[in-house]
Amino acid sequence: MDNAMESRLKACSVTVIIPALNEQHSIGHVVRAVPRWVKRVIVCDNGSTDSTAAEAAAAGASVIHVPERGYGRACLAGCSVATDADILVFVDGDLSDYPERMDALVAPIVNNRADMVLGSRTLGHREKGSLLPQQRFGGWLACTLIQLFWHHHYTDLGPFRAIRKSACDQLHMEDQNFGWTVQMQIRAVTAGLRIEEIPVDYRRRIGQSKISGTLYGVVGAGTKIFYTIGAELFAARRKPPSKSS
Repeated sequence: MDNAMESRLKACSVTVIIPALNEQHSIGHVVRAVPRWVKRVIVCDNGSTDSTAAEAAAAGASVIHVPERGYGRACLAGCSVATDADILVFVDGDLSDYPERMDALVAPIVNNRADMVLGSRTLGHREKGSLLPQQRFGGWLACTLIQLFWHHHYTDLGPFRAIRKSACDQLHMEDQNFGWTVQMQIRAVTAGLRIEEIPVDYRRRIGQSKISGTLYGVVGAGTKIFYTIGAELFAARRKPPSKSS
């Protein structure tokens, strides 16, 4: 990254939001890997029963407690307190992503080429065993349905993403759980946001995934993702057509 780009990044108010549930062994590494030009790191402790909150605070993050569990609920809580941010970056707390490389996510927004930038794990290098077959299939199917109904081609539903705060507010995000990522991607299309995808590398997470690591998690997440797609499609078809002038 050249000095001019670093200066532009520093001039923006970038807030990183990290939803976390029982990530005591990884959360400190994630927080410390966030670049220094980021203005604020918010860890949304989603009802952890270990020392996640303490480890995050010790690493320098602001910690908010969201005791009622739900991935989307934690993300919404982070958004609600990031009132002074220009750009929001979402990253998981399990060290499967590379937070130190988030300049690649933020740069298209800073350079006014995009309003939302998604990190695509399918386009980047994946460590063996990091993205399980059920995750790859579910992501492919969801992206295929989005292309079918909304005519936008995505390659992934990856959690590592950046979005202009004003654009995020425009989406009126509601999902409280595993439908958060797909709801954001669908609403970004319907809102006419400028969207980019970039390749991001992905590694095996620290600890067991709450989603892909259990049968209950896989079924629950998959059901919610496809329910969300159906709900967004139903809402779009109920919306009355705009009157021509």
